[in-house]
Amino acid sequence: MTDNRPGDSSHRRRADGRSIPTDRESPVGAPVIRGDESVAGTRAREAVQFDPDDPDSLADAAETVREFASGSTNDDHLYMLRGAAACAALVRGEGSYKAAAERAGGDATVSFIRKWARVHDLPRSVRKQVALGRIAPTAAKHIARVGGEARLLLAWATLDGNLTVREVRNVASTINDGTPIEQALADHDVTLGRLELTLSPSTYRNLRRRASVDGVAPGDIVTDALEQYFD
Repeated sequence: MTDNRPGDSSHRRRADGRSIPTDRESPVGAPVIRGDESVAGTRAREAVQFDPDDPDSLADAAETVREFASGSTNDDHLYMLRGAAACAALVRGEGSYKAAAERAGGDATVSFIRKWARVHDLPRSVRKQVALGRIAPTAAKHIARVGGEARLLLAWATLDGNLTVREVRNVASTINDGTPIEQALADHDVTLGRLELTLSPSTYRNLRRRASVDGVAPGDIVTDALEQYFD
């Protein structure tokens, strides 16, 4: 599996024992998505990498976080991913959310930095949808609040169910309160796993014929075939 892990953020520890949040297989602050021309186009050349182990780069991250928190800079989805990367790198470099907030200053609170650092820790497949503008960065903040497999499931349900940011926030809160994700989504008229597909006429014909002969739903055949494909 090439995707980042979908579970709760793991933590590495500094020599002094403090926990440093990171769930990235790629280096923290690396522009894996922002630097991908297939996603960002010509703007990929402008992608900035924040190195938490480099003092100058860490200073740039602190400045970016401060500007990002002030809301005085460009508010597009790629810039917001850059701000999230800066938050993650600053936390890593300073060792805690509190220290990162103190280093950034301005309007950069602990809560602000924690939320956006979590966005940077989202699996690559989800961050790509944010970069493409299909998942709003503000929705990604709430998706990032959810742990385990539900995090990925909520991301895809956001796309397939056309959930608003407010609905994503409500679903995330309901999940974190202990409600199964299937029920949390059903409360917003979204069926987990329902996906509209367009098949070639011949594949559609064969699928329908086989489902009729076997007495099963077409989705059962598709599920079996995909499970074998992903094994």
